[in-house]
Amino acid sequence: MFKEFKEFAMRGNVVDMAIGIIIGAAFGKIVTSVVNDILMPPIGLLMGKMDFSSLFINLSGAAYPSLAAAKAAGAATINYGAFLNTVIDFIIVAFVIFLLVKQMNRLKRQEAPAPAVATTKECPFCFSTVAIKATRCPSCTSELKS
Repeated sequence: MFKEFKEFAMRGNVVDMAIGIIIGAAFGKIVTSVVNDILMPPIGLLMGKMDFSSLFINLSGAAYPSLAAAKAAGAATINYGAFLNTVIDFIIVAFVIFLLVKQMNRLKRQEAPAPAVATTKECPFCFSTVAIKATRCPSCTSELKS
C-alpha cells in the first residue's frame, strides 16, 4: 500500500498540482497586500478618508467607536468592510488568471495537421484514378509500377 501511495504521490500531475497550489497561495498573499495596502487606501481617501477594513455592523446593541474596540469587547459584528476587501481580492485574482490563460492560449502552438496519406494515384497511360496498391489500371488494363 505504501508503494502504491509513493507511485501516486510522485506522478508528474500530483507534483505539478502541488507546485501550482503553493505558487497560488503565495500569489494570493501578494494580491491581498496589493488590495489592502495599495488600492484600498486611495479609494478610502477619495471616499472621505474611509478605511474599508474597519467597516462593520454591530449586532450587540452597544456602541463601539471602531471594529477593534468591538472585537476587544467580544461584541458580535458583521465585518462587511473585510468582505469588500476579499471580493476585490477575488476580482483581481480572477482577472489576472483570465489574462494568463488568454496569453497561454495565444502562445500555444497550433499543431500542424498531419499530412494526408495518399490512397489513390493516377494512371500514367489513361490518367484515370487508381487505388494506390493496384498493379493494373482498371480502365485501360495497363500494368502500373509500384
